[in-house]
Amino acid sequence: MAFLGQILDIDLNTGVWNFFPFSEKQARKFLGGRGLNVKLLYENLPPGIDPLGPDNILIFSCGLLTGTAAPSSARLHINALSPLTGLLGSSNVGGSAGAKLRSCGIQQLIIRGKASKPVYLWISSDSIEIRNAESFWGLDTWQTQERIKSNLASDKLKILTIGPGGENGTLFGCIMTDRDHAAGRTGMGTVMGSKNLKAIVIKGQRQKRPFRSKSKGHEAIKQYVLQMKHSPHYEGIVKHGGAGYVKWADDLGILSTFNYRQNHFEAAALIDGKNLEKNITRSHGCYHCPIHCKADLEFRNNDAEPQQAVRPEFESMLALGAKCGLRDLHALVMLDNLCSRLGLDTISAGNAIAFAMDLYERGILTTADTGGLDLTWGNAEAMEKIILQMVYGNGIGGILSQGVRRAAKSIGRGAEKYAPHVKGLEMAGYHPYNILGTALGYSVSSRGADFADIYATMEYKWLPEEASKVFGTPQAVDLYSIHGKAQLVRRAMIVGIVLDSLGLCKVPALCLICSFDLVGEADVTAALTGWSVNVSELFTFGEKIANLERLFNLRHGASGADDRLPSMFFEKDYNSGKEPSKPHEWMEPMIKEFYRVMGWDERGVPTPEKLAELGISPVDFPIQTAA
Repeated sequence: MAFLGQILDIDLNTGVWNFFPFSEKQARKFLGGRGLNVKLLYENLPPGIDPLGPDNILIFSCGLLTGTAAPSSARLHINALSPLTGLLGSSNVGGSAGAKLRSCGIQQLIIRGKASKPVYLWISSDSIEIRNAESFWGLDTWQTQERIKSNLASDKLKILTIGPGGENGTLFGCIMTDRDHAAGRTGMGTVMGSKNLKAIVIKGQRQKRPFRSKSKGHEAIKQYVLQMKHSPHYEGIVKHGGAGYVKWADDLGILSTFNYRQNHFEAAALIDGKNLEKNITRSHGCYHCPIHCKADLEFRNNDAEPQQAVRPEFESMLALGAKCGLRDLHALVMLDNLCSRLGLDTISAGNAIAFAMDLYERGILTTADTGGLDLTWGNAEAMEKIILQMVYGNGIGGILSQGVRRAAKSIGRGAEKYAPHVKGLEMAGYHPYNILGTALGYSVSSRGADFADIYATMEYKWLPEEASKVFGTPQAVDLYSIHGKAQLVRRAMIVGIVLDSLGLCKVPALCLICSFDLVGEADVTAALTGWSVNVSELFTFGEKIANLERLFNLRHGASGADDRLPSMFFEKDYNSGKEPSKPHEWMEPMIKEFYRVMGWDERGVPTPEKLAELGISPVDFPIQTAA
């Protein structure tokens, strides 16, 4: 089909690249994006692969609808074996890079091997080149994009690039495009750096967006956009982005504060993104999205030169703000921008700093360990120094650059007790003790403790009546109840996977529309592809991909024992000040029920019957578990 792009496979060892067809048969099995990637990873990465070695592969895939007329169809999904977790590396980025890649006729980009020196990829509709990038190595992500555009005399190029973080082996290095679009989680920028690949430069072409049925397509798109705009949260997201929900999270009692010691922050109102409205110079958004949730900022200080910045995302506000006890909004913004420039995942970076501050207050770390840095809560100057150390491998930041799981082992002295991670991935911003569906999502997510992977907004947006109808109990949307949470998390997991495989953004779909029924997505997909696509099929696609991700992780050493919150959350200091709880009182029953509704056995392994039901062949995808 002309609608589908091709697969571009590049070997940096040899400099050889080839195109392969992306068939309709493949698309009808795995859609695109996340689904297409996990299939390839499973087929190509046996156990024992070094995530930072040349045998790891890095994959960029457009969703099935990326770059089409579908609303909010900007997303590009990135996968590899994660150097941070040793399991499924998975990240997702918006902007326009995915759409530009699709305009060049490329559905999926596979990068193998390692270049002998720093290079960048040049991709256009009529040429593929591996070019020397030695002059760009060491530049930050903003400088790299500016320098490449200047050298190539074009400001219309779309560039995916790493910064010094990914170059120097910080295990949570990210990939940036523009100044404020990050593929942040699980260290995909570090994998890119390990391959000596500084950037991917895309010269897109103008083309008519594909329609199969013009009138039908326009109607499906119109209805999808109307659902977004009719949401009571539409204006707030457009005006303030995700940054404007810090105080909301505090009011709900789920704002992780002081390395999760508290679920409220007394300065939440001070660091809420609504306070940045006066600093906005321009609002903008991703490709073909009606929600302009991004913003450029300017800070003026008397006669000093104005400071330019971009507005942080919600998770960045929490990770670098409340988790670290930082009360200064301007400092928070600048630290976020510094992470983006250096190519660091802000969630992991903020968590690592909060973890160190917690240890410092407890006396586990002292100034002798920190090189004299005062790691008291909210010390922005010390935070900046640690971020720079993370990138360049110096001091306490060099230890933290390996993620909190490894850092805790290196520090010793009981530090592991206070390291907030699941499967090695630093935790997202909601405090899990007061939002139990999200706690379950953190535990069972294929990439680790991350809200964006299991985007369970139903838990606080749906009414009890709706929960009763869909999940069989109104308690599914009671933040403090364990009942119905397995069914809720299962649905959130499957719907999120489908969106990542279609290339649609989760913010409008799951924050604004929040139906989690895939009706609008099925209508848009059917209209634009001309296929007969229904809701049931999309749910089956999502469930199939979820099981393949589980099989991938089991192959690489994961087990049911990894589906757990850190032990810190079962102690009084980290459970909102309540008396200590036990995992068997709330977490273990939810996990057991989740395994059941997923069709997995008591160890969390997909049963042969479930795999057969989903058409997953034991020959093509054998069940392999850690010894």
